[in-house]
Amino acid sequence: MVLKEQQKLSRRERQIMDVLYRLGKATAAEVHGAIPDPPSYSAVRAMLRVLEEKQHIRHEAQDLRYVFMPVIPREKARRSAVRHLLETFFEGSPEQAVATLLDVSARELSAEDLDRLAALVEKAKKEGR
Repeated sequence: MVLKEQQKLSRRERQIMDVLYRLGKATAAEVHGAIPDPPSYSAVRAMLRVLEEKQHIRHEAQDLRYVFMPVIPREKARRSAVRHLLETFFEGSPEQAVATLLDVSARELSAEDLDRLAALVEKAKKEGR
């Protein structure tokens, strides 16, 4: 199941979510400073309000400032995003997705990386996934 509203995030909203997942929590100013080619500070604050209305983030008051953080744990969001990616681009096939990842990144993978991937495949076979 894809997380609610996942497909409805704008590019800027996704950038904000990326910053919040990377930092764990951040003020509007910190988010603004971490976005490439950022819009105005006011626009970032408005997008944070929208993300809060969509229930992707929440805030806490700390020292007269709001600190924003994701509502959904990173791992759960990651799994949902991968499911969405599989359904959208790979017809639900993990095999096609892995084949594409290996094709795209084969030159960057070390022998140790490939050994770890092979171990994950073996583990999945044993667990019957």
